[in-house]
Amino acid sequence: MFEKIEIFDKRYSELSQKLYEPSVASDPDEYQKIMKEIKSIEEIVLTYRKYKSELKKEQDSLDIIYETTDSELKELAQAELDEAKENIEQLSNQLKILLLPKDPNDERNVIIEIRGGAGGEESALFSAVLFRMYTMYAEKRGYKVEIINTSETELGGYKEISFMVEGEGAYSRFKYESGVHRVQRVPETESQGRVHTSTTTVAVLPEAEDVEFEIDSNDLKIDTFRSSGAGGQHINKTSSAIRITHIPTGTVVECQDERSQYKNKDKALKVLKSRLLKEKQDKQASEIAADRKSQVGTGDRSERIRTYNYPQGRITDHRIGLTLYKLESILNGNLDEVIDALVTAERAERLKESMEA
Repeated sequence: MFEKIEIFDKRYSELSQKLYEPSVASDPDEYQKIMKEIKSIEEIVLTYRKYKSELKKEQDSLDIIYETTDSELKELAQAELDEAKENIEQLSNQLKILLLPKDPNDERNVIIEIRGGAGGEESALFSAVLFRMYTMYAEKRGYKVEIINTSETELGGYKEISFMVEGEGAYSRFKYESGVHRVQRVPETESQGRVHTSTTTVAVLPEAEDVEFEIDSNDLKIDTFRSSGAGGQHINKTSSAIRITHIPTGTVVECQDERSQYKNKDKALKVLKSRLLKEKQDKQASEIAADRKSQVGTGDRSERIRTYNYPQGRITDHRIGLTLYKLESILNGNLDEVIDALVTAERAERLKESMEA
């Protein structure tokens, strides 16, 4: 393990020096390229340097304990030794986690699709709640949100809404949201005050890059139609909305958010490519790990991943058994506590598997 990290350490030093070279400083593309590589190994290198510092502290403390006859100094050195040993163990475990293979999609933008499930209008209304939660969370992390397509209900819910979240590491945070979200609350449409259970499905797709996924135009059927909103009211009088069907797979994508037919087509193609890429990656993953236990955040859309209980102000993530009585805060976009717990659980599972392999 440490031989590999030493290589990273040496490379980190080389790249850091390169940044000061005039030829690099005057070339923005080269500068960005080097900065990207530095960032990719920086956490490993800095953690390793802390680890080596604690090893030195451990050895210095041992030297004092063995060499001195001063009991007070020995006591101080022993305290330093105990602290260093604890830090060494923590940093060693951290390094093992940092060296685990990364999800190649983690740095990508994401396309999120929210669809109403069981519960009719109440499910559509909760889809709007989830969209608001994700939008607020994206804003807190400095991400940009762009709506791709919506199908609204008369009460302001969404039968379906798809949108893109752009920003560094967007997929690494949102990928854990794939699955079935269950809500327990008194519906706005219910006059008797009874708690109902509804479900909403969320799909999270890493944005496909043009260079890695090309679609034959002969495999596409493209239709145009007029954009319409809730109740069938026309948003505009031109046929600017786009429906693209991928004939080999039967995958259908619609986009009507923009008034420009060209922009709608461009967005729809992005969604189509991302869906097909996700299907391809899921198939490869299932073939590689056919007999392997499901990990946290696999994105199984048939799996109930989370329950939002309004009467008790409670949210429960069923994958890791996490329950928090912070429903209002989480629905206002404060999702980090939940997602951080999922990240930790997944890393622990992967570390366990790597050690058993």
